[in-house]
Amino acid sequence: MNVKSIELDFFRNYVHLDCAFSPDVNVIYGENAQGKTNLLEAVAYLSTASSHRARYDRELIQFGVGSGFIKAQVFSRERDFTLEARLARGARRQLFSNGVRLKTAGELAGILNTVLFCPEDLSLIRDGAAARRRFLDDCICQLRPRYAAALAEYRRLYEHKTRILRDWEEKPSLLDTLDEFSLRMAQTGAILIHYRAHFIRRLKDHAPAIHADFSGGREILSLSYETVKTVTDPEAPAREILPQLLAHQESHRRAELESRQCLSGPHKDDLTVLLDGISAKDYASQGQTRTAALSLKLGCREIFQQETGEWPVLLLDDVLSELDHRRQEFVLNRISGGQVFITCCEDDTVQGLDQGTAFHIHGGKVVGG
Repeated sequence: MNVKSIELDFFRNYVHLDCAFSPDVNVIYGENAQGKTNLLEAVAYLSTASSHRARYDRELIQFGVGSGFIKAQVFSRERDFTLEARLARGARRQLFSNGVRLKTAGELAGILNTVLFCPEDLSLIRDGAAARRRFLDDCICQLRPRYAAALAEYRRLYEHKTRILRDWEEKPSLLDTLDEFSLRMAQTGAILIHYRAHFIRRLKDHAPAIHADFSGGREILSLSYETVKTVTDPEAPAREILPQLLAHQESHRRAELESRQCLSGPHKDDLTVLLDGISAKDYASQGQTRTAALSLKLGCREIFQQETGEWPVLLLDDVLSELDHRRQEFVLNRISGGQVFITCCEDDTVQGLDQGTAFHIHGGKVVGG
């Protein structure tokens, strides 16, 4: 799986870019604020139709312009794909695969899989549960279209139920629909829990081993899944999880009405990360935090390879500059076998690469390599 070329129009600081890439390592170098991260963001957008840096698509369009465009030639599943994203202010985005408009972003699943690691990913360890749920959702959505559809439905139902709980005292008739939304949330929530539990089980087979190599065997990374307390076996089929979710909802019904908040469901799930049995969130050092987060991302990459038979495209944004030489070498050894994009400030940051291409980015243009 690799991105053969990309074309950008009015995307971030790129007025126009048409660039072909190596199927191996692509080093994107240049000074800060020249467009290196923007290029990786464009590649990642075509795998999930979302950005790690923007809440709304309009933020991706260049200032003063009404529309933007991303188009890439991708080789995946032994065939060629042309993926397109057409962005416009005040209108819904349009996604295309080989000229056919896609109805949902979930239809991108399996065409272009990407794993992105960027400085903001330190939040994966340090921040609250929402950051780790987002990591799980991003990974699983690329592998399981059913999960992506269930997640979108759950978010929609959650917003509706939240409005009911917020406004029911002023509009008591809203309570007539509360049970329906609770039931549908439990049905879709059971699907989310099932898939998350299976993904975390597989992640536990990969990430701790990577972290052990990364730390020279000095640290032990362990992972566990925290979900709704009444769920006895998160890996069970969704139909078995459903009544357990409904029981938890019922026990929290009065508390939800009084607090006007949705207190029951997988929107409160967490992935617990421990180092040597101690909470990484609370006690990990800067270096341990970076290593643990990168181990999770590289573990996700290995799951993708097992699942699809192809390495996902790995996007490393300003990662190596924060690592010592030994850890840089470890990362480079771990990324062999697939296409990689690495951004850095200097072209000599990455040493010892026998294959690949370097691109010098300046002012939203490729000015040399």
